[in-house]
Amino acid sequence: MFPKITEVISQIDLESIPEYRKELLNPIREFIQSKIEKNEAMALNFICTHNSRRSHLSQIWAQVMVDYFDLKHIYCYSGGTEATAMFPKIIETLILQGFEIEKLHDASNSIYAIKYDEKAPAIIGFSKAYPHFYNPKSDFVAMMTCNDADENCPVVFGASSRFALNYEDPKLYDDTPIMNEKYLERSLQIASEMYYLFGK
Repeated sequence: MFPKITEVISQIDLESIPEYRKELLNPIREFIQSKIEKNEAMALNFICTHNSRRSHLSQIWAQVMVDYFDLKHIYCYSGGTEATAMFPKIIETLILQGFEIEKLHDASNSIYAIKYDEKAPAIIGFSKAYPHFYNPKSDFVAMMTCNDADENCPVVFGASSRFALNYEDPKLYDDTPIMNEKYLERSLQIASEMYYLFGK
């Protein structure tokens, strides 16, 4: 794993996660742990309305933690209720935290190769609706990362289980003096909570 990412992980303080968030996370943690203990394969699809910010951060940090804790047969995806584009500030934030990212295709919905480890395959990042052929079609866990998708998508077709994470959208701070700070804050929050979910 790239040293800067390892450094970010080493500075995670689980005590900083508020109790109300732990109450939300604990059922998900128990579900994941039960799958791990049974050595059952698991596909997690992190879903947000536009698949542009929070769902990507969640997918990426979840996959990092899966590898960090050397867990097997856990595969992480992301999608939206519609496709837009991966927001550039997400790419900038991840690079700042130690990821190596290459743009594979430059378009209105660009495609990125996101590396966190020299030996691990790159995560392919682009915006897509959750039923996209790149994602699992059945027996996956729907991880709802925003209120809007959670409320307006009462049925996630193909999901065998569903949980709500509901992160505040850093988009609220776009074009403000604290934009960079808030994107980094959200990424660190998600990294910490993914550590909490997958840590033993």
